[in-house]
Amino acid sequence: MSTYETMSFHLETERLTLRPWAESDAAEFCALLSERGKETPTVEHTRTDIAKLLTATETTGIALLPIRRRDEGDFIGYCGLIIGRSTVEEPEIAYELFQRAHGCGYATEAAGAVVDAATATGRKRLWATVGAWNTPSLRVLEKLGFERDRVSTEDSGEVVWLKRSLP
Repeated sequence: MSTYETMSFHLETERLTLRPWAESDAAEFCALLSERGKETPTVEHTRTDIAKLLTATETTGIALLPIRRRDEGDFIGYCGLIIGRSTVEEPEIAYELFQRAHGCGYATEAAGAVVDAATATGRKRLWATVGAWNTPSLRVLEKLGFERDRVSTEDSGEVVWLKRSLP
């Protein structure tokens, strides 16, 4: 069992709401994944992925959460903590937004709420891994106090590792 508190799964900011996944999020999640320009999973496959995310949340006490704009109520992406290339003790922050939501400060706002939620669990450090080509995402992380740690090379290209100590 983890020595950390469970992360809050309901987060609100001035403009956004983050909450646990629901099966009804599958079609919008598929649409977001299709923007990657690769093979898009089916809605049924995405429902299975959502079930896996919910199971992982129960096991780890951390979560990747859908983001909705408060006023409009629309799904614009996801943000949260994952094990990814790291550990449950020092998880990674992850986020992805629809292209239509880029440049509005939503990623910074959502990720800031997730950093606060991670701090409340008692964790001391977070990680992030970002493709070296992804300058906007690197800027978001730097605004949130993440510092570059190293660069690794993977099949997808260079990956920048960033870390942030938590109070």
